[in-house]
Amino acid sequence: MAQTLRLIPRRDSIKLPAQKNDALNFMIEPAHFKPRILVAIASYGTKNDQYLLRLIREYSAMPFDVDILVLSNIPKELPSKVEILVGLPTKDPWSLPFGHKQIFADRLNDYDLFIYSEDDTLITEENIRAFQEVSNTLAENEIAGLLRFEIRPDGRKSYCDVLGNFHWDPYSVRSRGTHTFAFFTNEHAACYILTRKHLQRAIDSGRFLVGPHRENYDLLCTAATDPYTQCGFEKLICISNLDRFLVHHLPNKYIGKYGVDEAAFQKQIDVLMAIGRNESKPRSLFATDTKRTSSWASKNYYEPLREDVISLIPAGVRSILSIGTGSGEIEAFLAKKGLRVMAVPLDSVISASVPNSGVEMITGELDSTFQRLAGERFDCALCLNVLHFAKQPIDMLSSITKILSEDAVVILLLPNHMQLRILWKRFRRDPGFANLGNFEKTGMHFTSRGTVKEWLKSAGLEVDRIADVTSDRAQSMSRVTFGIANALLSSEFIVIGKKA
Repeated sequence: MAQTLRLIPRRDSIKLPAQKNDALNFMIEPAHFKPRILVAIASYGTKNDQYLLRLIREYSAMPFDVDILVLSNIPKELPSKVEILVGLPTKDPWSLPFGHKQIFADRLNDYDLFIYSEDDTLITEENIRAFQEVSNTLAENEIAGLLRFEIRPDGRKSYCDVLGNFHWDPYSVRSRGTHTFAFFTNEHAACYILTRKHLQRAIDSGRFLVGPHRENYDLLCTAATDPYTQCGFEKLICISNLDRFLVHHLPNKYIGKYGVDEAAFQKQIDVLMAIGRNESKPRSLFATDTKRTSSWASKNYYEPLREDVISLIPAGVRSILSIGTGSGEIEAFLAKKGLRVMAVPLDSVISASVPNSGVEMITGELDSTFQRLAGERFDCALCLNVLHFAKQPIDMLSSITKILSEDAVVILLLPNHMQLRILWKRFRRDPGFANLGNFEKTGMHFTSRGTVKEWLKSAGLEVDRIADVTSDRAQSMSRVTFGIANALLSSEFIVIGKKA
């Protein structure tokens, strides 16, 4: 049920009159042109008030005509020039950010730029000027996006939105004017900037003025990504002038938990720029993003060192082929131990993040990669959370079998789609788990112990051992059931196969 929203006006609020001038191409405006900007900041509770005040100071000091609106669940003591909208769109606290949409629509003709952000994300004057400069070089369905960073104790940047399944699309690199842009699959940056023309197009799409909802992201993030995910726009990052499109996530709370440091990230940018200059070709093994309303099953491009996987590699192994390599923590660890490691990365961009530790790299699409490997022989093949993304997993396993030595093993890490949690979600008809098992609709195959056994058998391999991967909580339940329920409790399972 919708809650009451109460707008507390500024004491000196002056409503700008609607103007017919639709000046949106800022690069051709006079140097003294000052855009009229409406900023909406979502601020729940009091935890981030110190950051909220900093944002207000930053916007207030800009040489633009800026009006600031704060959306909150409680009244706040803020500078007199700030409007406050108190209340929630629904009973869910995470619905708060959606309150800005109708206000943007109501004031469409009063402003040139519309900015939404969470209360801990700092957009600067430089960000706004950069956005102005490139906006008229982009296509009508393209928007210049921002990317969040945090600052480490040593002063280096960490890109907190670069994690998990999120990655650069190597085929998305394009030139617009004198700038180079690319698409990063994490569209969430806790903020966005729209021109009036963008906002009008978003409203006309019929997908902007909608109630709180969840799509590819949770409720909080969806409010900041709807222009891209729902309204027909593509968010592009200006990689040729990246610093001007970076916004500081002020709490720096993800340091050591999520994110990629600036050195590793710059290597990815360098590859993208080389693609933009036609000095390198974009390459990708195969698609690893599920076509689902939830990305929970997509491949982790930054998979950590997996002791449970490494411990299953036989002692006599001397050469390893890793198919579907991300940032390469496991591969680099094995190479440092003196093993010959050949990695087939997910794409040519993420391959730049693999540590320089003697890992041999071979990039390309799946079929061409195996053709190039035809003369090789390996003692072990690793295939970690990628087999179910192959269009023909049996063909992929058959190709692996052909380049294995006589006593070699294949180690597969796969999601357990027979997990009790997933079965319950499917029973409840959760849309995030709809069509599981339909490759054309989801981009991945259904994986269970039985399914993978059949795949191995068809590829000339047999199961040597299966190990369940369970959480600490699930392990406690496993002990109670003496391991009988492991197949229902494990989130993943590891299969060790060998030639039949």
